Amino acid sequence: MSLSRRTFLQGAGTALALPFLEAMLPRRAHAQMEVPKRLLAFYVPNGIVMNEWTPSATGADYALTRILAPLAPHKDELLVLSGISNLPARPDGPGDHASGTGAFLTAAHPFKTEGSNIRNGISMDQVLANAIGDATRFPSLQLGSEGGSSTGGCDSGYSCAYARNISWAGPSTPLAKEVNPQAVFDRLFAGDDPGATMAAQRKRQLYKQSVLDFVKEDARALKTKLGKTDRGKLEEYETGVRELEQRLQTPLPAPTCTPGARPGAGGDYRDAVRAMCDLMVLAFQCDRTRVITYMLGNAGSNRVYRHLGISEGHHQISHHQGLAENLSRLVSIDIWELEQLAYLLGRMKAVVEPNGTLLDNSLVFFSSEIEDGNAHRHTNLPIILAGRAGGIRPGRHVRYSGGPPIANLFISMLGALGVPTTSFGLDGTAALGQLT
Repeated sequence: MSLSRRTFLQGAGTALALPFLEAMLPRRAHAQMEVPKRLLAFYVPNGIVMNEWTPSATGADYALTRILAPLAPHKDELLVLSGISNLPARPDGPGDHASGTGAFLTAAHPFKTEGSNIRNGISMDQVLANAIGDATRFPSLQLGSEGGSSTGGCDSGYSCAYARNISWAGPSTPLAKEVNPQAVFDRLFAGDDPGATMAAQRKRQLYKQSVLDFVKEDARALKTKLGKTDRGKLEEYETGVRELEQRLQTPLPAPTCTPGARPGAGGDYRDAVRAMCDLMVLAFQCDRTRVITYMLGNAGSNRVYRHLGISEGHHQISHHQGLAENLSRLVSIDIWELEQLAYLLGRMKAVVEPNGTLLDNSLVFFSSEIEDGNAHRHTNLPIILAGRAGGIRPGRHVRYSGGPPIANLFISMLGALGVPTTSFGLDGTAALGQLT
C-alpha cells in the first residue's frame, strides 16, 4: 500500500510545541502579535429536518429555531447559511450518503466503485494544511466518533473510503480518522513531560533521528528490488521521511504546554464525543495543529440514540416519509448534534488569546452530506460557519438565491485563513459574497 507524504507524517511521532500565551511576549508586542488562524470541519450524517432548522428571517435579527436553540449562547459567533448547494456530490444512481460524504470537503464527484480505483479530489482542509502545515507538528488531524475500514462497499456501489472519510490528500488518498480519544491524546502528547529537562528531550529526539537513519538505509536497499510503480510509492514515503527528519532537527521549545489528564477508558458514545471535542480544543490551544476534521458519524450512520429514548437507527428514521413520529425523533437527534457543537464552541470561547478567543481566531464549518434524509437532496444544505478568522462577520442568517456552490464558500474560507485561491473543486470559481 502506498503511503502518501502527508499520511506518513500524520502517523509519525510527536514533539513539544508551544501554546500561544501572552506571557511569552514583551508587553508592547501583544497588540502586534499575529495569532494563528485555525480550521475545524464538523460533519454530521443523514441530513437535517430543514423546516425546524432554517430561520424565517435573515440578517442579524433572526430567531433561532428549535434545532438551532442549543447555540443560543454563541449566536453572535455564528453565520447560518441557507441556499448553498454541492451538486458534484450527486451520485451516479443511488448512493447519496457515500457520494455526498466523499464530496463534503472536496466539492468533487466521487467515482462510483467498491474497489481500489477510488477517485475523488483534494479536500479543502488539505489545501490549507499543504499551505500552513509546516508550522505545527501535525499538518492536520482527522478525527471521528465512529470507526470502520475504508475498503469494500458501503452505499449502493460506493466504496467505504467515501463513506468514512471527509479529508482527502489527493484523488486516491483518503486520510483515515482516529476514533479513540486515548489514542488521540497519546499521539498528541506522548513523551510530553512538563518536568523533563531539555537534555532528556533532546535525547529522545536523537533516538527518533537514529530510527529514521535506519529507515532511510533500509529503503535504499529495497528500492533496487522494486518495479516502477512501487518505486514511485517508496519515493513518496522517502519524501515523508525527509520532511520528518527536518522537523526533528528543529530545536525543541521549552515544555510549557500542559495537556492535563489522559481521557479515561470505557464510557459511552456521548463520553467519547465530548472527549474528542476537548481534545480538538487542546490540539489548537497547544498548537499541535491548526487544521482538524471531525466526523460525528459515518455516512448513512444507523446509530441508535437510546439516551434520547429512540430505539430505531438514525439512517432508518431519516427516511421519514413525512411521518410525524419519525420527524419528531429526527429533530431530537438534530438537537443533540447541535448541543455537541455548542459544547465545542463554548470550550473554544473559553480559551483567551492575545487578540480575543480561540473561536475568534478560527473558522468552524458544520454541515451534513445531504439536506434532507428522505429526499437526499444536495441543494440548500444545512450550514453553520462559526468564528471570525480573516474578517468573517458572524451573528447573521444569510439566505442565498440561485444555489451557489459550496466550493465558493470554501474559496472564501481559504482566503480568510490566508490561502487565497480563485477556484476549487469542480464548480468553485469565485469567493462567496456576504460573509464579511
